[in-house]
Amino acid sequence: MRRSLAILLTLSLSSCNNALLINPQIPVGGLNSGVSDEYPSYSADGRYLAFASDRNGRRSIYLFDSQQRQLVSLPNLNRRDSMQDQPFLSQDGRYLAYVSTERGKTDIMVYDRNSQRSELLTANVRGTVRHPTISGDGKKVAFQTSQGGHWNIAIVERK
Repeated sequence: MRRSLAILLTLSLSSCNNALLINPQIPVGGLNSGVSDEYPSYSADGRYLAFASDRNGRRSIYLFDSQQRQLVSLPNLNRRDSMQDQPFLSQDGRYLAYVSTERGKTDIMVYDRNSQRSELLTANVRGTVRHPTISGDGKKVAFQTSQGGHWNIAIVERK
């Protein structure tokens, strides 16, 4: 049984044309590095892939364009004095919800790729926040918060 499963798995992988699936350690246009690359999040059409990485000595968010096979610039998103982590892309890849320590605690922010600005969503939330998700249209953001003494789900409607 194990041998037939191994053969089937080998055949499946060998018939795949995508080198990223066969060997994810090979850097492809900035997608993989020698440090942790985590929290991948695709846009609905699969063109954009957001992820967090420690590659510059601090936790930052990167955006990979799978058509161009290269990283996309995210002006004004990553800050030198804080970490940005746990990205989640909206359906079209325009909005990116993420965790930031810019204010000295964890906050949920939303970056707009068109305006190149971030919006703070958790100014009045006490406690830790994590794992943001954003609706397809970018208008609602859900995340976990420990504000009540245990983990709960919070939802913020953006304007």
